[in-house]
Amino acid sequence: MKIATWNINSVRLRIDSVRRFLKEEGPDVLCLQEIKCTNDQFPAKALAAAGYAHQAVSGQMGYHGVAIVSRLPLEDIEIRRFCGKDDCRHVAATLPGGVRLHNFYVPAGGDEPDPEINEKFAHKLDFMRDMARWFADGGAPGKSKQILVGDLNIAPREHDVWSHKQLLKVVSHTPVEVELMNDAIASGGWTDVARALIPEPEKLYTWWSYRARDWRASNRGRRLDHIWVSPALKKAAVGSGREAFQIHDRCRGWAKPSDHAPVTLKLSR
Repeated sequence: MKIATWNINSVRLRIDSVRRFLKEEGPDVLCLQEIKCTNDQFPAKALAAAGYAHQAVSGQMGYHGVAIVSRLPLEDIEIRRFCGKDDCRHVAATLPGGVRLHNFYVPAGGDEPDPEINEKFAHKLDFMRDMARWFADGGAPGKSKQILVGDLNIAPREHDVWSHKQLLKVVSHTPVEVELMNDAIASGGWTDVARALIPEPEKLYTWWSYRARDWRASNRGRRLDHIWVSPALKKAAVGSGREAFQIHDRCRGWAKPSDHAPVTLKLSR
């Protein structure tokens, strides 16, 4: 099974890129974040025509929104609210074989890393705490087969950003965010697949700012997009070696690109 995740930054604007990626890479399942449309505006017919007729969508007008599109049947679709907000940041479904798939879009957190003066950053921290509490209070995968993917908007490790020292006070890499992500991973018993397969000090990025005139030349990236697996799927996730995990950075260079690159994981049998 091949799983993909991509913050598409408007699925309607970039539907041609989505179809191109699906044709070239052929994932069994694609999880999208920041679809930026309501459920009835989602390009369901175009994606079904591309072979992805099984869909679970949680959208809203102009902001946020997540979706799962799949070649494989989806069952037990669930949309969970975090921090008491209906801002469409989670959708889950069960794939054949009993694999439970969670698709998340964690709040970006604004620009100022101070929850006292920045409401968006406070929301981000509360969201991560809520995730960890959910895992600790029974949402943890335990012995079940579960995958968690999405734009989690945190680059947790020193070599997940272009400059650890310069980004320590920049939202997405601050110590408090990293600590909360580590708490969420620990409370769920998750494995961060990217770093299980590709250890530091190798740099890994999935996002490059639109502000860079030449994003590839400057290469000031961050690893914001993640794939985690439960203990029951760790062997399947890492058994085929590092080639099973791919960051498709060429997509960042396509016309009208998202600032995120898609990430894929091929699970072995």
